[in-house]
Amino acid sequence: MTSTVSTRTVTVEAVTGPVPVTFTERGEGRPFLLLHGGAGPVSVEKFADLLAGAEPARVIVPLHPGFGGTPRPAGLASIKDLAAVYARLLEDLDLGGVTVVGNSIGGWIAAEIALLGSPRVSGVVLVDAAGLKLAAEPAADFFSLTMDQVAELSYYRPDAFRINLDSLPDAAKAAMAGNRAALAVYGGEGMADASLLGRLPAITVPALVAWGAADRMIPPAHGEAYAGAIPGARFHLVTEAGHLPQLETPDELLKVITEFASGTAAR
Repeated sequence: MTSTVSTRTVTVEAVTGPVPVTFTERGEGRPFLLLHGGAGPVSVEKFADLLAGAEPARVIVPLHPGFGGTPRPAGLASIKDLAAVYARLLEDLDLGGVTVVGNSIGGWIAAEIALLGSPRVSGVVLVDAAGLKLAAEPAADFFSLTMDQVAELSYYRPDAFRINLDSLPDAAKAAMAGNRAALAVYGGEGMADASLLGRLPAITVPALVAWGAADRMIPPAHGEAYAGAIPGARFHLVTEAGHLPQLETPDELLKVITEFASGTAAR
């Protein structure tokens, strides 16, 4: 079943000032907030279709301000800022029982949303989430890598996902450059927050941590650390995926997410 996709832009009144947020919506039913990583919304759009079509679900996919050519207000400059904006967006949309799902920096945002304690959130799913600083198992330095190296470290089957930058139109190259610049602002030095691991025990909503076993951008040890620090969190290792399981093993990821969301629906 294919859901109709609509696009909206609303202005969220955040602590940092007014923030225009563009997002797509598809499906009806249990609400999901699906947060993309540095690869942009294209990395989650097909999964959003799959989620909305698999069961009665309303899937909301924001475009992080600064990505896709959208404006990033000067005061919006951290993952915590984004988390506060999206928590307010849930209020403005009057949603309840929301499952927040995030990949990469989207997972980091989801963790910060959970730490805000919004009563509108029933659970969070962290998929190969960025954000932790682990000296023994450091994440790769994204900004020092070529796109070919990023593909090599990000996928279980990297040859299926390599991008030939020379073949891209100028508009696509400009969009990628804009995404990269926004990512650098939000992620800060090292794409991590040294305080995050110590703050995770304050999360009170149910959490699922899903991780690709072949992820060499952010090793599975980060997933184990997330799951170990969040009270009651469940850890699921996806054996034939890397940093983006929603692209490599969407059916497996869909199954664990929908089972998790069904278990938290009563909240």
